[in-house]
This record gives sequence, structure tokens and C-alpha cells, in this order.
Amino acid sequence: MSQRAEQARENFLSGMNCAQSVAAAFADILPIAREQLLAASRPLGGGIGRLREMCGTVAAAAMCLGMLFPDVSKNNIYALVQEHAYKFREKNKTFLCGELLNNAGLPAETEPVAEPRTPEYDEKRPCPQLVFDAAAIL
Repeated sequence: MSQRAEQARENFLSGMNCAQSVAAAFADILPIAREQLLAASRPLGGGIGRLREMCGTVAAAAMCLGMLFPDVSKNNIYALVQEHAYKFREKNKTFLCGELLNNAGLPAETEPVAEPRTPEYDEKRPCPQLVFDAAAIL
């Protein structure tokens, strides 16, 4: 579990968005090509399309759960998703992207253009730890 969590953090620091970072950490056990997984998870970043709503790490974990457990009932997959989300919220006080950024003293900007990724960007954001947490819980 911690190996995948560390991989998720490394994915983020290498330039993937938050959702891609979590999904890619599980690519070897998901029934989808890595390129498709990265494409499918890309819009989930920034709190779903940079709307700063549900944290992309939690959304990506939900997507992974759906692929890991394709034969469980709708109610059971919802329960698994909620369990993951609630554990994430317990650890991080919220699962909303904007609140996670605000709690770190950062603005929750919603323009569709992301900031350039630099070491300074990664250093000031909670995202490297959040991708770690989401992957560790998953």
C-alpha cells in the first residue's frame, strides 16, 4: 500500500495531475491500458475540471474502485467509495478541493488554465500529500 502511495506522490511531482497520479499508481492492476487510464482520469484533476469541488484524488480512487470491483452491486460500490472518501476526509478534514487548498492558505482559483508546474508550485501545495493519502487509503 505505501509503495503505491509513494508512486502516486512521485507521479504528481513528475507532472501528472492529482487524479492521474492516483490512478496511475494502480495502472498495473486495472483492466484498462495505461494511456486510456491517464486520459480518463485527466479531467478529474483540480476538483473535477479545476472546479475545486470533489478532490481529484478521491474521484480517481472512486474510478479505480469501480474497475477493481466490476461485479459488485451498485449499492456495494457506493459503500466502498464512501468508505474511501470518509477515511480521506477524516485524515484531511474535507474532500473538497477548494477547502483543501484554503486550509493550506492557498486560493481556490477556478480558471480553466492551470498554473505552471514548478518545484515551488509543488512545494506550496498540499497535493503531493493528498495523492499519497488517497492512494494509501485505496
